[in-house]
Amino acid sequence: MYSRYAKARDKKGYTDYKVAEMTGIARSTLSDWKNGKYMPKADKLLAIATVLDIPVETLISKPKGVKNAKNKK
Repeated sequence: MYSRYAKARDKKGYTDYKVAEMTGIARSTLSDWKNGKYMPKADKLLAIATVLDIPVETLISKPKGVKNAKNKK
């Protein structure tokens, strides 16, 4: 998911610093997201999507071709 964020961010010409500044989200949060340690909560995803002028679904939807894992019991 971070890669889709990064693509949209780069298209706007923003840096993580700029996105953090515009949204009030800590840069460490964006860094943790990049490193797979953290997934931003819904309110933060909405703020990011708003700043980048993209649908929030772009940030949370799975890439095409990825199938749902079946639950095993």
